[in-house]
Amino acid sequence: MRGVDESGERGLREFTNPPSALAPPVGGLADVVFERARENPAHVALGRKDGAGRWRDVTSAEFRDEVLALAKGLLARGVRFGDRVAIMSPTRYEWTLFDFALWSVGAQVVPVYPTSSPEQCFWMLHDAEVSAAVVEHEDHAMTIATVIDRLPRLRELWQLDAGCVQELYDAGAHLDDEVVHRHRQAVTPDSVATVIYTSGTTGRPKGCVISHGNFMYEADTVIERWEPVFHSKKGDEAATLLFLPLAHVFGRMVQVAAIRGGVRFGHQPQMNAAALLPDLAAFRPTFFLAVPYIFEKVFSAARRKAEKEGRAGAFEKAVEVAVKYADAMEAKAWGIGPGPSAGLRMQHQLFDKLVYGKMRAAMGGRIRHAMSGGSAMDRRLGLFFAGAGVHIYEGYGLTESTAAATANPPERTRYGSVGQPVPGTTVHIADDGEIWLHGPHVFQGYLNNPKATDEALHDGWLATGDLGSLDADGYLTITGRKKEILVTSGGKSVSPGVLEERVRDHPLVAQCIVVGNDRPYIAALVTLDQEAVDHWLAMRDKRRLPPAELVRDADLEAEVRRAVVAANTLVSQAESIRTFRILAQPFTEEHGLLTPSLKLKRRAIEKAYADEVAALYQA
Repeated sequence: MRGVDESGERGLREFTNPPSALAPPVGGLADVVFERARENPAHVALGRKDGAGRWRDVTSAEFRDEVLALAKGLLARGVRFGDRVAIMSPTRYEWTLFDFALWSVGAQVVPVYPTSSPEQCFWMLHDAEVSAAVVEHEDHAMTIATVIDRLPRLRELWQLDAGCVQELYDAGAHLDDEVVHRHRQAVTPDSVATVIYTSGTTGRPKGCVISHGNFMYEADTVIERWEPVFHSKKGDEAATLLFLPLAHVFGRMVQVAAIRGGVRFGHQPQMNAAALLPDLAAFRPTFFLAVPYIFEKVFSAARRKAEKEGRAGAFEKAVEVAVKYADAMEAKAWGIGPGPSAGLRMQHQLFDKLVYGKMRAAMGGRIRHAMSGGSAMDRRLGLFFAGAGVHIYEGYGLTESTAAATANPPERTRYGSVGQPVPGTTVHIADDGEIWLHGPHVFQGYLNNPKATDEALHDGWLATGDLGSLDADGYLTITGRKKEILVTSGGKSVSPGVLEERVRDHPLVAQCIVVGNDRPYIAALVTLDQEAVDHWLAMRDKRRLPPAELVRDADLEAEVRRAVVAANTLVSQAESIRTFRILAQPFTEEHGLLTPSLKLKRRAIEKAYADEVAALYQA
């Protein structure tokens, strides 16, 4: 199971989590829809909003019937086994419906972010040789229409908001159900389920070829190992609200796992607190899966609310108690501490009534567990939520590993790490610190790109491009990304991630990018969270300033400087941020500075802000 660090250091070079007792995947992803409907037709599989905004139940039998009717319509309109069909839409019920209908006929789904530009759409639809596309509304249709003359293979373009689902139901009504079943029964675990294009911080996106077996193994393993965290209490019915983009592998894995695990789930297309909180309150999930950004926003909203109500001091005390309580519970779980003291337990009970319980109520009242991935979560934030009664199990994975490759186990969470390999997975740390992965969830390669495939896959091992370390118990910690390592003109190598994350911990900071490659020292560009800044100004009776004036406010600059000083405590002097500049505008996807999954496009940012970067190094 464990390798020994050949260098004699404390950490491990390799750790394998043995596979679970699950049977090998058979058939395809759509089979479970028909199996569930046959076994328990009245089981509530999904929640769906009606025209009035109320949640309505969708039973397993109803979902099966809709999938079957849509699959027949797709066949009637010329979709065939092995065809690739694009879906360009936010997260919504119809995406899940199309996924399982397309998988029923052996087609391959190509997800497209709804914010994609015409050229991005062209590249993905051209590279994947897409024969049909589903879009949400007219704007999406027009985006594709601007490049359609260069897509000769694209035969059909269906629009959700123009009634295409009913149109396809009607088109296939004359077909016998058995036609769909013949297609479905030809699907095997090795059949391609989807081609997901990596958002890519540099260069053109690459199409990750993911099989039905990849998804089934990943979903079933997560269900078996982490099923206890799906519930708020023993015996209740598991439910989750899916608000992650279905264009991203994390959202797709949640969707597949919910259907396979019998978890009732609904769709919410917006990842902002204003839209999310009402649906969390109405849908009342027992757990959810999110990216750290969501937890940061929930925490910041709670802090701002406390400040507005004149309870800032009490809230900060509640945060301190939650962190200490969770830290003590973690130490007890690892056998290195007695657990919370009697005094700390009393304080925790008090704040549970005054603060923590209200936070949980704002999220629907039933959430006790959550899973986080996509980027690193600050240890202190994870401890706070655990102390507040919502245990977050952080994990790590990539599109190429069909989402999670590691995750913290429910019984022994190590906050600040991304956990142990999921069952059946091996994590290896290469000589240069790169993380390599091996397991049944590793993808098949990049579509039409053998060179990139050869660079990523080595006898079944996936070279992730991420840097990390394994501790003595096989828990992985991410330390950076190979391509993002900065080397100053003095030869000092610096991983920017740890600095950027700590600066971003400040409530006023939205984004931070560290620069310094081939420069004499490290510096940073910082953007502001406008909502937090507005609150900060109001609490200090300051008037709202235009962005260009705001960034020169001395008090604001002092706040950001505190964030930079806090970040510098984590590194040596040679690696520390010497100077910074606050920018008037945030980095956005619309300006080509963020990927659809909100990762910084470093080269694009440095090019766009070349003058500002140069000014950081002027004497």
